[in-house]
Parts: sequence; structure tokens; C-alpha cells
Amino acid sequence: MSKVIFITGASKGFGKLWAEAMLKRGYKVAGTARNISALDDLKAEYGDQILQLQLDVNNRSEVFETVEKIEKHFGRIDVLINNAGFGLFGTTEETTEQQARDQMETNFFGSLWVAQAVLPIMRKQKSGHIIQVSSFLGLTTIPLLGLYNASKFAVEGLIETLGSETAHLGIKTTLIEPNGFATDWAGASAVQTSSDIRDYNPVRSAFAESGDNPDTWGKPEATVQPILDVIDNQNPPKRLLFGKIAYHVVNEVYKKRLEDIENWKEVSISAHGH
Repeated sequence: MSKVIFITGASKGFGKLWAEAMLKRGYKVAGTARNISALDDLKAEYGDQILQLQLDVNNRSEVFETVEKIEKHFGRIDVLINNAGFGLFGTTEETTEQQARDQMETNFFGSLWVAQAVLPIMRKQKSGHIIQVSSFLGLTTIPLLGLYNASKFAVEGLIETLGSETAHLGIKTTLIEPNGFATDWAGASAVQTSSDIRDYNPVRSAFAESGDNPDTWGKPEATVQPILDVIDNQNPPKRLLFGKIAYHVVNEVYKKRLEDIENWKEVSISAHGH
């Protein structure tokens, strides 16, 4: 049976690339975005195999209405790829209230609304796979992405919990945790805070230099087979790092965390009180 894949943020980046790969494989794709005209080329090539729908994931009622349309059109939803999101660059102190709320609204709450909307369908089917695009910055942090880091940490906790709540219903969850890739995530799609506080200039300079190495950025096309492998696997991973930078950085971070836990073991146990 051809799977029905629902992809948010399908107009560019990973979303567009993966949507095309799913269509080539013969899957049916519901692709949502704020600008669905970016999917016109796929519609022209694949016709009824793809359903284009305009969606702002920040609008909860619109999310539920859109998911209802997808179920009505295709009859089911086998896989959700929760991909919509953006990056907010700048220091934590310089982030405005609106910027902070917008970051959490899209990256965290948008993911929550979409997951909540598909769950009744997957519960009814007694099957489904929720794939959440997170980041390796949901496991560790780098400067100048404080609110982005926080939104991905929140998403990690959300999806991990969701997986433990729905496993007995035949619903699986996977967190995809990419490092930086050469999409427009850090370009046109990004939002910048102000940079008025000069005390942070050394941090900004170091950050800029770290991004100058082209080897830092993964090739988006290289993610196509891995995402297909995740969808095809009967026992998909709960978490999967995408990219060699993510692998090496997170590996080192976790070694250090375990070391700190062990070094402070006696204090931790004494804090229990008995």
C-alpha cells in the first residue's frame, strides 16, 4: 500500500527535497506551507499524488482543519514529518519579547498543534509515525542561538514523552537532529536580533568564523536516503543525528555530561535526604 506522508514546511529546504523524494518513490504527499505556489512544480509533475495546502502552523484551528482535509482527501495519514520552523540568531539579552515568543510559537507550539491534530487519525488507524525535525541543538547549545536552542530542547521533551504515551497504540516517534545544512535556514528564512551591545562582539566574531568553513555545512541532498530509511524501518530510532558535526559534537557532550554526573555522584545521592 502506498503510504500517505504529511510534510509541514514543504515549500523549501528539507521539506521540499523530501516531498519530491517521497513522490518519486510513489508515496502520496500532503505538503503544507505558507507559500504553496513553491510546490507548483511538483504538482505539475505528480498530479493527484500530491495535495498542496496553505498552512500557518501557529494557527491551531487552521492546523486541525488542514489535517481534516488531508484525511478526507487521502483517507489516512501514515507518516507526519513535522518540519516547519525557523532560526532566530542573536544573543539572548538582545532578543525582544516578540522575537522570543515567535520562535517558540512556530518551533514548539506549531509542532505541538500538528502532532495533536494527527494523533486522533493515527489512533483510529492503530498505526502511524511522527517524525519531528529537531536539531542537534536540542541536545547541546551554541552561542547566539539561545531561543532556537530552547525551542528545540522543548521539542525534544515533547516528542520523547509523546512516544512513551502512544507506543502501545502502534504510533512511533523519531526525532531527527541535523547539524547545519546548506539550506536557507541560516539565510532568507532566518531572523536576526539587534547587535547593539558591544560586549558581545567577540562572541559574534567567533560565531561568524565558525561558519566560514564549508565543511561545517551538510549537503541537503545527502539526507534523502536516510529519511527514506527511517520511514521504511519497522523499528525506527527514537533519535537520529543527521551530519558528522552533529555526531562528533553530541558524542563529546554526552561523554562530558556522564563524567560530570559521576564526579558529583555522592553530592547527588546525599541531596535525596535518606
